[in-house]
Amino acid sequence: MSKIQKLKNEIERLPQEEFTELCRWLSERDWARWDDKITADSEAGKLDFPVREAVDTKAKGNLKDL
Repeated sequence: MSKIQKLKNEIERLPQEEFTELCRWLSERDWARWDDKITADSEAGKLDFPVREAVDTKAKGNLKDL
């Protein structure tokens, strides 16, 4: 049996309160990983393209008011 399957089996046996706590923890952990990834990508310049696109669009006079 795989480690994941063992975990799934254990999770299935959790009381509702503990299951809810686990879900909350997993969600918070997932968001923290996402935040870390966004920060790393930003620092590496991987998210600069929207700014470049906006500057290029403005320079071409194609920027529209919202």
